[in-house]
Amino acid sequence: MPSFQRFEGASRYIADPELIASVNAAIALQRPLLIKGEPGTGKTLLAHAVAESLEMELLSWHVKSTTRAVDGLYVYDVVQRLNDSRFGDRDVRDLRNYIRLGVLGQAFKRERQVVVLIDEIDKADLEFPNDLLRELDEMAFHIPELDETVRAQHRPVVIITSNAEKELPDAFLRRCVFHYVGFPDRERMRRIVEVHHPDLQDKLLDAALDRFYAMRKTAGLRKPPSTSELVDWLTVLVASGLDPDHVRTHDPFLGVLLKQQQDLDLLRGRRSPPRSF
Repeated sequence: MPSFQRFEGASRYIADPELIASVNAAIALQRPLLIKGEPGTGKTLLAHAVAESLEMELLSWHVKSTTRAVDGLYVYDVVQRLNDSRFGDRDVRDLRNYIRLGVLGQAFKRERQVVVLIDEIDKADLEFPNDLLRELDEMAFHIPELDETVRAQHRPVVIITSNAEKELPDAFLRRCVFHYVGFPDRERMRRIVEVHHPDLQDKLLDAALDRFYAMRKTAGLRKPPSTSELVDWLTVLVASGLDPDHVRTHDPFLGVLLKQQQDLDLLRGRRSPPRSF
């Protein structure tokens, strides 16, 4: 088997061994890596970490509900061509002036291998993943307006994230390496926090982690707080100068952790009123 670059982790991304193994399996197989997990568990940041570790450029395609698969390949700007034909001085006969490559198209054209992030693929229409099957398999696509085929000079490392809001087609899943990002246990969470807050006092961190994991276990929460929200909460706690004992007993600044009104009401009903700066 030919040698390939290996992902070993990155300076500001704490990856467990199973995730590292999945990344390297996808690189070796030259298949997309599909990452699922609840929001805030670092799925998007993984692509940045892989690009950093492999010293590759990162191209990001952030999917929306209106995104079409062809948008990632190219766009023919027919409106601009029409305007130029009426008011401009450009040669509208040259269609190349009106072809804009999407993220995948740009990746295929790069002279060096890159990392491509297709972020939150489950936000798009159900047919969106199927519409990319051939292009991701063959690493090529055709532009009918130019009667040309764009082929990848170097097969990109493709990382696809999903918040599991909807099921993805089986045909698409068969072509991916799959990894579910589980929520970090306390020890790994401590390591993640220390990357962002290297000088944090142990007593404050312990108090915050106690409350954070207790909140996540609270029955009835619609959206338990995530890793990114914990990091933000600690930033606010440090800025406010609160005593760790107050953090442990009062749950200050709940609005940083919880983003649903019923969740705030649930927690505040069990605690003292919040304290301000």
